[in-house]
Amino acid sequence: MKKKREYQSSELVKSFAKIYGFEDKLQAFEVRDFLEEYLDESLFREIESVNLKEKILEIKINSPLLKNDFRMRKSFFLKKFQDKFGREKFVELRIL
Repeated sequence: MKKKREYQSSELVKSFAKIYGFEDKLQAFEVRDFLEEYLDESLFREIESVNLKEKILEIKINSPLLKNDFRMRKSFFLKKFQDKFGREKFVELRIL
């Protein structure tokens, strides 16, 4: 059983995130957790980082094959993230 970041859903944490301006970082953690569940473990290890800045989600991937797969299915993944977390959260997905 994978350990969840239960603190992320806490209203207190969300309030602090809003006050101190790290809502994007918190959202990026949630996307990373989603990818950990969605992807096979060996593929997930290829994800170097997940960042969100000004509604642009950036996923840095080490593996050229996985990077290419994400780029080819970019609109699929963007829609998946928007459906899961809200359309207003992400306007673009960049695969680095």
